[in-house]
Amino acid sequence: MDILVCISKAPDTTAKIQFTDGNTKFDENGVQFIVNPYDEWYALVRALELKEAGGGSVCIITVGGPEADPVIRKALAIGADKAVRIDAQPTDAGFVAGQIADYAKANSFDLILCGKETINYNGSQVGGMIAAEMDLPYVSQAIKLDVAGATATVERDIQGGVEVLEGNTPLVISCAKGMAEQRIPNMRGIMAARTKPLEVVAPTDRPALTEVVGYDLPPQKTEVKLVDPENAEELINLLRNEAKII
Repeated sequence: MDILVCISKAPDTTAKIQFTDGNTKFDENGVQFIVNPYDEWYALVRALELKEAGGGSVCIITVGGPEADPVIRKALAIGADKAVRIDAQPTDAGFVAGQIADYAKANSFDLILCGKETINYNGSQVGGMIAAEMDLPYVSQAIKLDVAGATATVERDIQGGVEVLEGNTPLVISCAKGMAEQRIPNMRGIMAARTKPLEVVAPTDRPALTEVVGYDLPPQKTEVKLVDPENAEELINLLRNEAKII
């Protein structure tokens, strides 16, 4: 089974977020980037488990410039066989999905996996857009995936229970918590990642569908006000006149 795993670089969760160019661009200076956790912990690791159980190969793909290479090498160290970097800036979800879909169409993959969303944008769009571009079945927010021959059985949480779906490959799946357990790359994997193939591919001619007008940081948190539990009148006054929620 040949599996394509979409990965994205994302700021470490401890990074201090700042913007530049009139608040229209994320300031990457001094920011530590990691593999987007949903892509790494769930999509990539489950792909590796499927390969280990039934053979095949795992190829990772990302859209980005050379600054994404360290993140790609991290994913290779975890166990992916090869990597593809589409040499373009990931301007928006539609552009990224289109580039990945064009590459996948030109090659043969049984499964295309991605994380349910990225931790920096939380858009949860790319997987569905890839499926639409390729006219393939799509399952979002999957928590379990088993493959027998050409049949994939997928589970996902729904309100009040679990939904079980079955489909024939190829198909696109976005992966959520529960799909797999995080793997830490060992020294052998880190050394092997240095020599694994990383193919740089020119982007296809696709326009971005959206543009960033501006970013705003959330307002700073104000001080906490403590109210005596016996003083209900003060609490009501604060909720009504200051917080304005009643």
